[in-house]
Amino acid sequence: MVSRVVVLVGSEAPIESQVEWETIGQVVSEISQLYQVVKESLVDLVIVADPRIDVRYAVATRIRRYNGLTEIWKVSRNEVEPEPEEDYIDGYIALDLGKKGIADKVRQILEVKELLSRFKIVGRSARMKLVARTIDRIAPSDVPVMVVGPSGSGKELVARAIHDNSSRPDHPFVAINCGALAEGILESELFGHEKGAFTGSVSKREGLFHKADGGTIFLDEIGETQPQMQVKLLRVLEDGTYYPVGSSVARQTNIRVISATNRDLTEAIAEKMFREDLYFRIGVVKIVLPPLFERKADIQPILQHFWRGDAGREYSDSAFELLMKYDWPGNVRQLKNFADRMAALKPTGRVEIEDVERFIEEQHATVSNLPVSTGKTVEEAGQELIYRAILSLGNEIRLLRDLITSHLPNEGQPSEFETATAEVTTDNSIEQMERGLIERVLRETRGNRKEAAKKLGIGERTLYRKLKSYDLN
Repeated sequence: MVSRVVVLVGSEAPIESQVEWETIGQVVSEISQLYQVVKESLVDLVIVADPRIDVRYAVATRIRRYNGLTEIWKVSRNEVEPEPEEDYIDGYIALDLGKKGIADKVRQILEVKELLSRFKIVGRSARMKLVARTIDRIAPSDVPVMVVGPSGSGKELVARAIHDNSSRPDHPFVAINCGALAEGILESELFGHEKGAFTGSVSKREGLFHKADGGTIFLDEIGETQPQMQVKLLRVLEDGTYYPVGSSVARQTNIRVISATNRDLTEAIAEKMFREDLYFRIGVVKIVLPPLFERKADIQPILQHFWRGDAGREYSDSAFELLMKYDWPGNVRQLKNFADRMAALKPTGRVEIEDVERFIEEQHATVSNLPVSTGKTVEEAGQELIYRAILSLGNEIRLLRDLITSHLPNEGQPSEFETATAEVTTDNSIEQMERGLIERVLRETRGNRKEAAKKLGIGERTLYRKLKSYDLN
């Protein structure tokens, strides 16, 4: 049985609406009836038609217990945005829209849900709905697209959705992580090489631009490419021309380029680490994927999606509440890790709060060996972030100095505190300030390097390099 829309009208629907809710969906008058319907049916949309009915967080969570993608919209007298404390409500439908306007609004809500489903995007947050609408508009064209988002947020999923709904779905989709390969290897992978072009090239090899001809190439972490490689990429984007390594004969390709990055390329441009002309070329359309902690409405449906093959998989209310409070630094990839872990450790039964607490504790446990690269940061981005933290510390020192000196008697001589803080903010080198900041944060985290790196806003690998550089191991 499928019931796409259910309308909760209460014991007495608002007279002023004059809407025939039976034409919109199945009508129920009690919340208990609504619980039964969502348990037995696949419900896409719940409309709370009576503004007097108070749908709280616990009620909304229970409604979505069987389908996290069920949207809950409340009827209001005027069109308003959800209040911050009501982020479990997906939106409001204004009574002053009238009969036709309300019917059109319901149709629009369901159309966006269809888009999300077609693009294989699991979620109901406003941010991901905007992503779906953007994909729908730009997919049929050949315009270059840049997807921006943190590691694990689903950038390749978006790229595949664009390709699958473009005019090139029957042609190849080829993906490569530009940050995972050295520059020389990356050039050979992208453009191919001739026999004897370099040591070990015993035969001719076609590159990914050739393999993707007619289709789409996805350049993940394009911000990690070196300026020389960026020049060659710019030429391919401009006229489809490239040269295999060791060849003087130009090759042509007809492809759509979708790129992705987890860093702010405008900062890289300012530092002369990324070409501005390439940035404007690849970023004709920019799609921004938010981190998971900014779209927590998607946690419940994503978790259910990962457990869709496990009939009866359940979780306690307290466990779910803790999942919603966690900030998920690894984003959707980390949430999948949790789902896979629970599926392996608890093949039957319910996920309890103790299971979630144990998982979170392990995520923050001290790592005794060197961490592997996550792709979340690079040296340049790490330097920028730590310098910002240093400057912020300097500002705090100056503010504190001004506060104290403003309450000291003016005797014409600088105080000892003024002299000391002036030395910290003006005489010390940036390296000394950086070393001091790292030492302070390590003390605050009791030597927990993973936690220290997180507080500094840099990657663990970057922190390890700096510890070695400053002999702080």
